[in-house]
Amino acid sequence: MAKTATQEVAAGGHITRDDIEARLRTIRGEVDAAGQNAKQYALVAGAVVTVAVVALAFTLGKRRGKKKRTIVEVRRV
Repeated sequence: MAKTATQEVAAGGHITRDDIEARLRTIRGEVDAAGQNAKQYALVAGAVVTVAVVALAFTLGKRRGKKKRTIVEVRRV
């Protein structure tokens, strides 16, 4: 069975600089992996939101243009 950092310190009795650095490297690796996943999801979500905003602006602009269109009627006398 693998020993955890706490079990190793309890057996040895002293915490060394190497123990602290090893544990911090382990934590940092986990944080970096989580950060990469979050960055990918944020990038995809940003792209989807951008496309939705552009489509909404296009649709509303097209509708507004139809509502306020001036109709000119030319009649011959």
